[in-house]
Amino acid sequence: MAGRILIVDDVATNRIVMKVKLAAACYSVEQAENGLEALRVARETKPDLILLDIMMPDMSGVDVCRALKADPATSGIPVVLITALSDHDAKMEGLEAGADDFLTKPVEEVTLLARVRSLLRASDAVREMQGGNDTVAAFGFAESAAGFSAKAAPGKVALVAPGPRGAVLWKAAIEDRLGGTVSIIPREAALTEASSETGRSTDVFVVSVDLGQRNEGLRLLSDLRSRAGTRHAATIMILPEGDTERAAIALDLGANDVLHDPFDAKELAIRISAQLDRKRQSDRMRAGVRAGLEAAIYDPLTGLHNRRFALPQLELMMSRPGPGPAVMMLDLDHFKQVNDTYGHAAGDAILKQVASRLRAQLRNDDLLARIGGEEFLIGLSPINHSNAVECAERLCRSIGEAAFDIDANGPPVHVTASVGLTYPAEHSGFSTPEMLIHDADTALYRAKSQGRNQVRVISDTAA
Repeated sequence: MAGRILIVDDVATNRIVMKVKLAAACYSVEQAENGLEALRVARETKPDLILLDIMMPDMSGVDVCRALKADPATSGIPVVLITALSDHDAKMEGLEAGADDFLTKPVEEVTLLARVRSLLRASDAVREMQGGNDTVAAFGFAESAAGFSAKAAPGKVALVAPGPRGAVLWKAAIEDRLGGTVSIIPREAALTEASSETGRSTDVFVVSVDLGQRNEGLRLLSDLRSRAGTRHAATIMILPEGDTERAAIALDLGANDVLHDPFDAKELAIRISAQLDRKRQSDRMRAGVRAGLEAAIYDPLTGLHNRRFALPQLELMMSRPGPGPAVMMLDLDHFKQVNDTYGHAAGDAILKQVASRLRAQLRNDDLLARIGGEEFLIGLSPINHSNAVECAERLCRSIGEAAFDIDANGPPVHVTASVGLTYPAEHSGFSTPEMLIHDADTALYRAKSQGRNQVRVISDTAA
């Protein structure tokens, strides 16, 4: 976990006290004595967290926080505002300015360190996903984020309180301040959702630390964090006033935020809105990484796997006990003439239909990949010689026997394919996918040289 923390306070004693506490926990600490210096240091050193005093002579901590969040270079740095005043208006202003939390002096060490751990853990997770997106973009696999640029979907908030009265009061306090749906659910419903991997899940859970039994909310928090259906949902834990020890436990168990009851409805609404924004950002990043991974192994035109996926997959098929896979290379005949005559759009339409026809003839555990312009690789899970030849001939016929539609107003186009096959008995001594592909490619060359639209096998000495 990263641990560079910037302490901003105009009183040197306060900075020193805070530094001693953080250094004892093995965090690296930098200091700034006013707002302008804080902005400069933050831009230059990019700390992992900023602890920011709200009362400073040159500019307030709220103004500094607002400036940090407005600057793309520092907007992602978590900020905790610290003050000696219990000023409700200043607290609301700070949270609205983008502060992640608001602590009152003297700050208890347990509370401080728990909040630091929580924010750094969340920041590290975002940084890792951002790194994944940057890598995807660098290799040209990034998908457009246009799908996320439209207005975000309304949030889905679930309240889990110890009794109906408490939940109704919570809902009444925040529902008008939030867009989206606010639901009251029992602990059992939250657990059911946690075990589900389908459907649109809750974005933010607001959970009381004590439900039917003491600490039952903490146990629910652990369940929500550990299960697939709710692992990425945000959780805000509600605790009794002054219960700093269990607040620290909740943060260490994975709560995204904690709030003490009685609380201000506006504050809860602001905190929920902040968690919704962060979850949407995380969802976008995960979707970006997932799209990049898919782009790295799928052919975007046909939807089939590509060479990058096919080679290790073929190696995996070869490593399984028993006979190895039968391997085919299939190439469309005279396909350049199709592109030259009808255009590349027509060629693309034919390639898509070819992929569909081939997939319809194969089993789910067979390998099908587009590895070149009009060249396809097929790997058949263990199969005997005669069945492999029969399958190859069936694939050949599926291309040549029916014409392809390329235009609603144009005539269908006839295309044929040549297939080269090698099967287990002939490559039992081979050890790499490249050798198998070379063998099948040699058979494909024979099929091409002997008239096309046919199947040839590497052991076919009559060819």
